[in-house]
Amino acid sequence: MKDKKTSFWSSPAVAGVLASLISIVVGLLLGFLLLLILNAGAAVSGMGTMLTAGVRNLDQLAKVLYQAAPLMLCGLSVGFAFKTGLFNIGASGQYTMGMFFALLCGIHFQMPWYVCLLASMLGGAIWGVFPGLFKALFNVNEVITAIMFNWIGVYFVNLMCANTPDMLAGSWGGSSNDRTAALSAANPGALLPKAGLDKLFAGSTWINIGIFISILFAVLVWVILQKTTFGYELKACGFNRDASQYAGINAKRSIVLSMVIAGALSGLGGGISYLAGTVQYVMLKNILAMGFNGIPVALLANSNPIGTIFSALFISYIQTGGSAMQPTFSAETINIVISVIIYLSAFSLLMRGVISRLLAHRNEKTKGGAAK
Repeated sequence: MKDKKTSFWSSPAVAGVLASLISIVVGLLLGFLLLLILNAGAAVSGMGTMLTAGVRNLDQLAKVLYQAAPLMLCGLSVGFAFKTGLFNIGASGQYTMGMFFALLCGIHFQMPWYVCLLASMLGGAIWGVFPGLFKALFNVNEVITAIMFNWIGVYFVNLMCANTPDMLAGSWGGSSNDRTAALSAANPGALLPKAGLDKLFAGSTWINIGIFISILFAVLVWVILQKTTFGYELKACGFNRDASQYAGINAKRSIVLSMVIAGALSGLGGGISYLAGTVQYVMLKNILAMGFNGIPVALLANSNPIGTIFSALFISYIQTGGSAMQPTFSAETINIVISVIIYLSAFSLLMRGVISRLLAHRNEKTKGGAAK
């Protein structure tokens, strides 16, 4: 019985969960400290709002699920690349291209939602192939290439939208041409189905099947990485490229395929986010933040696809709670606090190493005492 208990606490999975929980608690404490510094009188009520707003009513809960879906897919994208030894910092560009391909098919070509989702994956995969190819063929660091393609993607999408008049809101009765058309006006058939969930969530406009699609892909990615030869080859290449080549694995192909799959996941996130019909793409010279938010999601989950489901839900939850803190706290204050919580939570990888060492030391002492 004692051996089973020892093996349970020394399990890498347990260490990973503990690391994530401790990192979340530390992040929340530091966030609360910031609130005390900025507005001591409202700090307790502000933190209470952040921690409870997401479940106060069904509409807020629906918003949590809506935001979690693209977060989950961007986290899967980053985590999948991590598992194969690559850092996909280009998830934002891939997300943007996925969004554009989805809206192009939905608005310009009047395609149904499922075709638009496939197009979003294609758009993200195309944008993921470039960092993969440069890494595989020329050994160019994928971080450099991916950052460059984030900006190329933004300007490319802005250029294409501006030169495709029927993509813009003004062509469908909108008041401005600085954003894409509302799908409800341009092509209701491109909207993600609600499948009766809106009735379950008291008529909320946020909810749709996107969260279930995201969870399905999280499970699929887990199966690929853990249960298939293909997934084993990708991970082997990530652990040691030279050794995998010696074992007969085509390392170059694995690198390219890894970035293509990661790009497709981010692109799907863009499609799910914008095919919900709740937001329109605004043509600004800014990189969309969702891809970057996928990095702490992946780190908090230790790149585990199943863990990504829960980390995305957590980050979406505190973001929803943060929005509810207005007007007591300014938007800038809330963004700072949420950023601290998110990025302190992403220190779970560091905490995992500390916990593993502590547990190993504890096991040695236990064995030493048993020997005496």
